[in-house]
Amino acid sequence: MKETEKVHDYELGYHITPPKGLLNDPNGLVHYKGVYHVFFQWNQTDTTHQSKSWGHVTTKDFIHWKSHKPALEPVDWYDKDGCYSGSAVVFKEKLYLFYTGNVRGEQGERSSYQCLAVSEDGIHFEKKGPILAFPIKGYTAHVRDSKVWQGEDGNWWMVLGAQKENLTGDVLMYKSTNLVDWTLTGSMLDEPISLGFMWECPDLLKFAEKDVFVFSPQGLEAEGEKYKNIYQTGYFTGRFLENGKFIKDDQPFEEMDHGFEFYAPQTFLDDSGRTILYGWAGVMEPEVEKAVPTIKQGWLHALTSPREVHYKNGQLTQYPLSETIKLREANPITSKNAENEVIHLPSLQQDILIEWNSAAPDFVINLRNELDIHYQAETKKMTVTRTNWKTNAREERTAFLTHELTELRLLVESSLVELFLNKGEEVFTLRYFVDETNHLLNFKYMDKPLEKLMTLYSLRSFQNE
Repeated sequence: MKETEKVHDYELGYHITPPKGLLNDPNGLVHYKGVYHVFFQWNQTDTTHQSKSWGHVTTKDFIHWKSHKPALEPVDWYDKDGCYSGSAVVFKEKLYLFYTGNVRGEQGERSSYQCLAVSEDGIHFEKKGPILAFPIKGYTAHVRDSKVWQGEDGNWWMVLGAQKENLTGDVLMYKSTNLVDWTLTGSMLDEPISLGFMWECPDLLKFAEKDVFVFSPQGLEAEGEKYKNIYQTGYFTGRFLENGKFIKDDQPFEEMDHGFEFYAPQTFLDDSGRTILYGWAGVMEPEVEKAVPTIKQGWLHALTSPREVHYKNGQLTQYPLSETIKLREANPITSKNAENEVIHLPSLQQDILIEWNSAAPDFVINLRNELDIHYQAETKKMTVTRTNWKTNAREERTAFLTHELTELRLLVESSLVELFLNKGEEVFTLRYFVDETNHLLNFKYMDKPLEKLMTLYSLRSFQNE
């Protein structure tokens, strides 16, 4: 979401981006006094991962947005090297921000503090300083990314991503009655789990059927089609108990998004009870990040579109928030046939919906002569292929559906795509960069054509107030 008019095809219209500098994790997502607040990690002056502030935008409808001055900046002794990720809660009509203060010593040694800031209007924040200090016995200084929520008994819980001294990931739980004084209850998990060297951005999603523990482990080795990005984001299912323990069930760690760039998501509940998620699009290898073309325009990275998350009948789904429909312009392009098609996109901001009455057969979609979306019906395999802008090599990511494909939805921008299958049963998030002014979408059946309904909606950019 830019404060200036679009000046290059890579810029994004309906995703949150920094006006300049580098954006990463979404922070402090909250619905407060009728307004949605989205904070994010932000280096205001450079496209490197240094000197992080909390950027801040607000909306009442996810269409019209206001940009505010940074809510938190690294100017105090306890956060001088970065106001790192955290969360927000509402308590007694005040907005509480929890974040990790990052401090580096003269020799580069790391110290971290869990810090608090409070606001009565959602715009101006008073820092209260550290409420927790580290290190903790058995853990390194890598403890961060506080997520806070209120339990069923009225007590408050804080979960923190952590690293043990044996260099494995974990999560720590703290309990409070007043959001200021916190008591360590120990690891959130009863059983030790070997899954990478650090767990970042933990979150707990509560549903009627199951609770879902979401986190972003670093250091997983690729296993076939899984874990092919530098870092992953996924979840366990189970039940959170009011003693601070998460009792996981037999379901293995599941990736939340099968694209190239998705990391550090955070969720919140709005006043209607919806679980809404934003993610970072996103994490990538350092050498690939340094080659992202938008750096030449002085900015880097974006947040995903807002997604509503459900867990039902053993399935976690993510789907664009219903308000996204309000971004659609009038007079969509529609096509109902079983033929191969080549469509000239009227703009590079599209919401493309493809529906089949029965299971889709094999097909390939090519977007702008760059992105290939290939579905194989027999194995319910979806593969997305793009060109790596650093190496110019073709690279792919794959997911296998549980159910036959009947619906595909593409949120397209000039350099970002989000792909949702079967109402969000599986999701792909990725960046892509095309130098040529190609606006073509090519749909091709590989074997047995089947009638489909394809609808292309042009989307308008966010309206800045």
